[in-house]
Amino acid sequence: MGSRIAVIGTGYVGLTTGACFAHLGHDVVCADVDEAKIERLRSGEVPILESGLEEMVREGLRSGRLRFVVGAAGAVRDAEFAYLCVPTPQGLDGSADLSYIEAAAREIAPHLPPAAVVVNKSTVPVGSTRFVEQALGRSDVFVVSNPEFLREGSAVTDFLHPDRIIIGSDDQSAAIRVAALYLDVPAPLMVTDPASAETIKYASNAFLATKLSFVNAIAAVCEAVGADVNDVVLGMGYDKRIGHEFLKPGPGWGGSCFPKDSRALLYLAKEAGYHFDLLEGVISVNHEQFERVVEKIRRMVGTLEGSTVAVWGLTFKANTDDLRESPSLEIVGRLLDSGAVVRGYDPTVRGPLDQLPGLQVCDDPYAACGGADVLAVLTEWDEFKWLDLDKVGEQLRHRQVVDGRNLLDRSALARRGFRYEGIGRT
Repeated sequence: MGSRIAVIGTGYVGLTTGACFAHLGHDVVCADVDEAKIERLRSGEVPILESGLEEMVREGLRSGRLRFVVGAAGAVRDAEFAYLCVPTPQGLDGSADLSYIEAAAREIAPHLPPAAVVVNKSTVPVGSTRFVEQALGRSDVFVVSNPEFLREGSAVTDFLHPDRIIIGSDDQSAAIRVAALYLDVPAPLMVTDPASAETIKYASNAFLATKLSFVNAIAAVCEAVGADVNDVVLGMGYDKRIGHEFLKPGPGWGGSCFPKDSRALLYLAKEAGYHFDLLEGVISVNHEQFERVVEKIRRMVGTLEGSTVAVWGLTFKANTDDLRESPSLEIVGRLLDSGAVVRGYDPTVRGPLDQLPGLQVCDDPYAACGGADVLAVLTEWDEFKWLDLDKVGEQLRHRQVVDGRNLLDRSALARRGFRYEGIGRT
């Protein structure tokens, strides 16, 4: 028999967590303050693009194991576990705003059954377990850290087939109870103290960001010495100590996790008295990469002022509709600031973007190329690889491509008279 779980917050993490726990046989109630959103979810309509999530939500609704309610208080009255999956916005200095966590904890505190376990699931600063304990003000409930390691685009798979499950708790019985929720999940399970569990999440994302910045720096070296970065990283990846993952050069890294968690770890280290120069360098290299791509485009057209740039890809990576801290948008912003006209296409984006009102969003990749002086590929959507290059060439004013993802077939482009520049390739 499954456990009774309340999930507070139906964003990316909360909705995936609730739907997947229901799939595992638990009785789940997801709560949110947005009444319109709850109504959509009750009808099986998922507001985010995430592979398999809509099917998982509808499965839970059909089985009766997944429900959606307005307000956290009603969700936790019979709950054995209450997962906090609310936003933790970040300040400019990297510090986290815990007001949503505090508000959720205070709201559910009077309604939690005795011996309930409150679980921090969203990424939170080290020490947040203690913070939630104080906000709850209940000596008869437990607080446990259970950080998420979900990649956008494969979140359902990551939840059901994770690399590891991390549980942070000073109470062994509470840790065992949370671990039991994952009995049907085949993965190594590690129980540690709350501070270590919270740090594992930050350290993991910061390390992956480091790999990405490193390969982009190596790409710059490859361009300088005449090497091909694709071959270089292939050769590196065969070393089992290094591996092939996260060694793909690109226009820079972004999204909802890496920038936020890297800045948060820097802030954490600084507050503790450690100057994390390595991580500062990782972030600096990433900002440099944005400008390197802009410079590649500038060299192609001669001057950005008055030039028209077609951009394929606006989301921070493929298979998601997430635009948060997207490298593509960072680059587009710099192009616009330099006086370029930018016409963009992305499979998931329709209409103008509030954050970049100067960007002309097109509904078709060929239309974005119409009259452009150069095409920049900034997100690795598979569909871009199969577009008609002859038609692309006919639409462009000049057959020029800056491939920020090394996605297109440069030999096929060369045969059609394109000038091509990738990342780390001469």
